Amino acid sequence: MCTGACSKFIAIPLYVLALVSVICNIILFFPDFQTKYAAEDRDGKDRITEEVKYMGGLIGGGIMVLIPAIHIHLTSADKCCANRCGMFLSIGFAAAGVFGAIYSLSVAALGLANGPTCLFMEQGEQIWGTPFVSSNGSYLGNKDLWDICLEPKDVVGFNVSLFSTLLVAAGLELILCLFQMVNGLFGCLCGTCSGGKE
Repeated sequence: MCTGACSKFIAIPLYVLALVSVICNIILFFPDFQTKYAAEDRDGKDRITEEVKYMGGLIGGGIMVLIPAIHIHLTSADKCCANRCGMFLSIGFAAAGVFGAIYSLSVAALGLANGPTCLFMEQGEQIWGTPFVSSNGSYLGNKDLWDICLEPKDVVGFNVSLFSTLLVAAGLELILCLFQMVNGLFGCLCGTCSGGKE
């Protein structure tokens, strides 16, 4: 497979993964699919999980991967960047995508390890906080513990599913961007097989 065609093969999944990351990050702001928790969070009371506010999926897995994906896709076109210079630049863009994917991966892993912010009982009174923060992620294997969170409804499953999706998406983005760095190097040295000027 020539390096130009390989770039197209890499770019298209990156578009999808970037979109998935952005959507997951936005949805995480609305636990139980309600806006009231995001609105209450603005008053200085934590109602949204802290790791959601780091916007790993929006900034890291979204924007920082989408921009490289556009350039990587252009290196597969007959014009514009389908040359040695374009492939060389794709190495730098792919490296930016690697950093974005690592950021998204780190935030998602931290979000899974610490668990969600929710209303729970502690010493006979209801408080907002992160009841699983010191569990090192052990709550993930014990669904009986998930009932500790009283509000938002099913917030643990909500967070686990979305942060897990972000984790997988970021992992795939990382692999694809690393692969494009290698592909870009070969494209820079050998050309893009586009048949035009290299």
